[in-house]
Amino acid sequence: MVSKKSRLRLDDQLCFALYAATNALVRAYRPMLAELGLTYPQYLVMLALWQDGTTAIHALAERLQLGSNAVTPLVDKLEAAGFVTRTRGADRRVVLVALTEVGIQLEADVSAAQQSVVCRTGLADRELADLRQELKDLSERIAAAGAATLDEPS
Repeated sequence: MVSKKSRLRLDDQLCFALYAATNALVRAYRPMLAELGLTYPQYLVMLALWQDGTTAIHALAERLQLGSNAVTPLVDKLEAAGFVTRTRGADRRVVLVALTEVGIQLEADVSAAQQSVVCRTGLADRELADLRQELKDLSERIAAAGAATLDEPS
C-alpha cells in the first residue's frame, strides 16, 4: 500500500516533465519528417551535418551524445536514402560522413518542418532561447555531477 504522504509523485518529477515534453516534440516532428524520408534520430544526424559539414562517425556520435554503435545504423539508412556518403579518412580507421547534393537540398524542406514545430510550442524566440540554454545548463550540471561521482574514491 502506498502512503498518502509519499514524496514520489509523478507530477512532481522533472524527469517526467522532460520526458513528456520530448515525446510531444517528437510526435509533432514525426509526420513532417516522414514525408521527407527521415526519422527523428536521422533528423538529428542531418542537423549536425548541416551545421558542421563532413564529420567522422565518432565525432558525430559525440556531438549527438550517443555511442558510435547507435549512430552507424542511422548513417546506414541515410546513405541508403541518398542523403549522405561515407568515405575513409587519411587514417583508414576513421569513417567520414558527408552530405550529398540531395542531402544538402533537403535542409530547406526540413527547415519548414522545424518552423512549424516551433510555432506549435507557442514560445517567443527569447523564451525558446532561454529554455534551450536552461536545458543545456541542466545537462552539463548533471554530467559534471556524474563525472565528479566517478572520480570519488570508493
